[in-house]
Amino acid sequence: MSMKKLRWGILGSASIAKRAVIPGIQGSAINEVAAIASRDLQKSRETAKQFGIADAYGSYEELLADDSIDAVYIPLPNHLHMEWTLKAAEAGKHILCEKPLALTAEEAQQMADACQRAGVHLSEAFMYRWHPRYDEIASIIASGEIGEVRSITSSFTFNNAGDSGNVRYRKAWGGGSLYDVGCYPISAARLLLGQEPAAATAHAMFSPQHDDVDMMLSGLLEFEGGKSLIFDCGMWAAFRNPLEVLGTEGIIQVPNAYVTNSPGSANFFVHRGGEKREVQIADINAYTAQADAMHAAITGNVPLKFTPADSVNNMKVLEACLRSANERSRISI
Repeated sequence: MSMKKLRWGILGSASIAKRAVIPGIQGSAINEVAAIASRDLQKSRETAKQFGIADAYGSYEELLADDSIDAVYIPLPNHLHMEWTLKAAEAGKHILCEKPLALTAEEAQQMADACQRAGVHLSEAFMYRWHPRYDEIASIIASGEIGEVRSITSSFTFNNAGDSGNVRYRKAWGGGSLYDVGCYPISAARLLLGQEPAAATAHAMFSPQHDDVDMMLSGLLEFEGGKSLIFDCGMWAAFRNPLEVLGTEGIIQVPNAYVTNSPGSANFFVHRGGEKREVQIADINAYTAQADAMHAAITGNVPLKFTPADSVNNMKVLEACLRSANERSRISI
């Protein structure tokens, strides 16, 4: 007996949608991309043709009015996340919204409350969390193999500074490296440590050439028991995305913590007692796994592992880091 497919609508033709999320959903046996909308009808038609999507709309409102659509994916610029999440919830659509969920924790809470009132699911599109290797990393930590965790270090940087018209470089739109990629190390540390940080200290390079957004940011998060996250993020630096968990007896090293787009790139290493072992992980599409988790929640009443409350807490940390960088001070969370 075949399972009913979840019918998705895409609000916008952003690069991340075309490069990763649409192919990820289409790679699922239980999800399908049924419609796409753009404020430019020609653009939505072109994207629909490119990916074999049945329906193309010239406005987001038209897609939300389509009763055949079960869920929507929102890859719009950060400052539009709340507006279109609220409208999608009102239309009765389940929502997968790009990270960061909002511009502030207050906005994220409004979105969570609206979705709860409407009886729809809301999930933040941190695709990396749905890759099974994070369950394996958590299992190794819990086993005690590396001893007691002392700290986590992580980075996520890339160089796109030459694209001056990019939405990432619009301060009022929620631009900057912290909101674009710094949110990943912060989310990962909270996930693996299983607790919320008490304080944040950050230093940033704000670029007048890019509307004064943070083009590079380095930070320290303080967790209970003396644990910490030391991280950096940037949009004007060479590409890298490692994560390291330091324990009293060993180390977990993840060379590609967030981007796994080549064979073997999901593998990671455990160091203990002078020995190093490679943990081999199946190559799966995290975007497909993300869509499948939404299907399970919507059609099978399986609770989502990551709730809107988690997104609100992540936004609190992002806000604290940005405030710290602006004020040159330690911020309690």
